[in-house]
Amino acid sequence: MRNRKTSSKALLMFSAVFLAVFVISFMIGKYPISLFELLQVGWGRFAGTTKTWSNEVELVLFRIRMPRILAGAMIGGGLSAAGAAYQGLFRNPMVSPDVLGASAGAGFGAAFSLYMGYGYATVTLIAFVCGVVSVGAAYIISTRVQHNPTLGMVLAGIMIGSLFNAGTSFIKLVADPNNVLPTITYWLMGSVAGVTTQKLSWAAGPVLCGMTVLLILRWRLNLLTMGEDEARSMGVNIRVMRIMVVIAATLITASCVSISGLIGWVGLVIPHFARMMVGYDYRALMPTCMLMGATFLLVVDNVARSIVTSEIPIGILTALIGAPFFLYLIMDRGNRI
Repeated sequence: MRNRKTSSKALLMFSAVFLAVFVISFMIGKYPISLFELLQVGWGRFAGTTKTWSNEVELVLFRIRMPRILAGAMIGGGLSAAGAAYQGLFRNPMVSPDVLGASAGAGFGAAFSLYMGYGYATVTLIAFVCGVVSVGAAYIISTRVQHNPTLGMVLAGIMIGSLFNAGTSFIKLVADPNNVLPTITYWLMGSVAGVTTQKLSWAAGPVLCGMTVLLILRWRLNLLTMGEDEARSMGVNIRVMRIMVVIAATLITASCVSISGLIGWVGLVIPHFARMMVGYDYRALMPTCMLMGATFLLVVDNVARSIVTSEIPIGILTALIGAPFFLYLIMDRGNRI
């Protein structure tokens, strides 16, 4: 493990990078905004000074860019934290936030809601509920596996996720190819373009709650990575700990997917990259994952809405970036992953 001084410096560096990217994200887009205008509007709204900026600038900043930027930072940080927590809980570096079927369940719920013609508020709610139900079903099934409940939970999650994926495929098969199917397909690709202030406020509570729990439990995750027997000998209640981590990660994953669609690779790749920077100590790894994940998704979203005229779903870009990077990790550091 890295020493505390090195980890503190890394956290300060990643915090500074995140803040810089966060501010720059408000300036990037089809309607460019200068740093002077950004500071002018920000100070004017904070201090209550006389309005000297145009209505267009205010509309772009507060109605369009702020919800998607806050959502991007929250989703990136949340999925990275959930991925790191699952990798520690299951002691498997190949685990991602959708290992227990939360993403597949939420995807099915959204596809079903869009197929039925429900409004986006209902789509978000049903997607979240289906994501939670998926993980709950996986956990209940895993309790029947007495000799290795952790492995049973992973296998149950894979099976439940496959069932929900099959249901989503069936809905896409029978959906109207002219109207409904394109909507479902685009939603499943993952994007924060459609995130509104209402959606953000609805999802922020569960995501921030889950991230707070994982931050509080991060030192206990260090014990879980040593093995269940060692953790028990140090006074950790494995069953309670497992339930708390699963609930926190599920709240994060289901809430994120319910407002943005399926955004893969963030929760799988970012924890590995964070370990390269700060080591395996979850006391530093967990906050580093959150900062790096938030920064990464903001950068990807900035590219998605600037590189071409028609916006690219960020789920596509995260796969294009994440898959090659993970292949590099396997080829270059396979004996240490």
